[in-house]
Amino acid sequence: MESSDSGSLRSLRELNRGRVIDALRDRGRASRAEIARATGLSRSTVSSIVSDLIESAVLTEHGEETGVAHGEAGGRPPVLLSLNPSAGLAVGIDFGHTHLRVAVSDLSHEVLAESRRELDVDHSADQGLDAAAQLVEQVLKEAKVDRNGVLGVGMGLPGPINRATGQVGSSSILPGWVGVDAAEEMGRRLGLPVHVENDANLGALAEYVWGAGKGHSDVIYIKLSSGVGAGLLLGGRLHEGAGGTAGEIGHTPTQQGTAICRCGSRGCLETVASARAIAEQLGDSRGEPVSTQQLLDLTAAGDPAAARLIAEAGREIGVALAWLCNLINPDCVIIGGDLSAAGELITEPVFESIRRYAITSAAEQVRVVAGVLGDRAELLGALALVLHAGDGLLASAGSAQQVAA
Repeated sequence: MESSDSGSLRSLRELNRGRVIDALRDRGRASRAEIARATGLSRSTVSSIVSDLIESAVLTEHGEETGVAHGEAGGRPPVLLSLNPSAGLAVGIDFGHTHLRVAVSDLSHEVLAESRRELDVDHSADQGLDAAAQLVEQVLKEAKVDRNGVLGVGMGLPGPINRATGQVGSSSILPGWVGVDAAEEMGRRLGLPVHVENDANLGALAEYVWGAGKGHSDVIYIKLSSGVGAGLLLGGRLHEGAGGTAGEIGHTPTQQGTAICRCGSRGCLETVASARAIAEQLGDSRGEPVSTQQLLDLTAAGDPAAARLIAEAGREIGVALAWLCNLINPDCVIIGGDLSAAGELITEPVFESIRRYAITSAAEQVRVVAGVLGDRAELLGALALVLHAGDGLLASAGSAQQVAA
């Protein structure tokens, strides 16, 4: 059995490894000394990690052919390092209520090909998985890359993933997936290792790595689309809960709501604050159906009814978040999903309720911002599942399935 000391040392080395890789992602090319300054690590630690990464072909050295100027002392220019794009590929799959997105990227985070397909709202798991497998083959072909170079596949679903069984838990958005071991089924179709995660967790991961959550350690990401979900990053690690249901904030009871939720309860936050619920309320007031995109277009055009409904939803979301802020004391709340496009019209009412209902110390320490990655957040998060699998960001590797080709 591994001792706690050895486990801690391994975790620390994985964290430092991730810091070195992140430094190179941000800078493109850098010397060992520059990496040490950027990460705060000792030169000996950086040299050791760099040696391991070069040996595993994750990094490549460029030497003097880069043409950089000599150092201040007039000596030889430093050997520069960069991520080796050819060292491996990542595939990301994002399932939504009615859409499917797939992308392939190299280790430097460059997206080489990306595609989207609409799905029937009542599609079965088999139909969705088959469509995803076809789209994966399509983007690999478009990117002109060898599938043997794929390190893994990250896949996001709008539902809880049971860590013990790998199965999709109760989901009101994708009821046809309940009980399916999505990682195993997708792995069997592709012959590749697959990692499955809740879509709100992927949004949180993407914003933490590249977006509005960068530099923060305790983050709540709220996805406001067909439903309302939350991804939690605590101490820089995803928190999923024992059964994968952590962050199901959309089924928090509200004082204002009376409608029956798809989960069977009455008055859930999702019934008053999801993009779909707001669009339905606006449609009732106008006497005609209103789509989510029309809701956002009307909001941007200054429609007073649309703006009021979004503000009211923001205040309800803020009430639920106030209790969550009291419990976990985050330093950043990120509003993602479709309603992130509303900007301050949604973030300000959210913060107003947090200020009113959370304890003073929790409210003073938290920022409420709109996500910056838009509707690609979950897809980028799926890529991050693979690209950052060894960086200490993931709470569990239990969703990974290795399937022989």
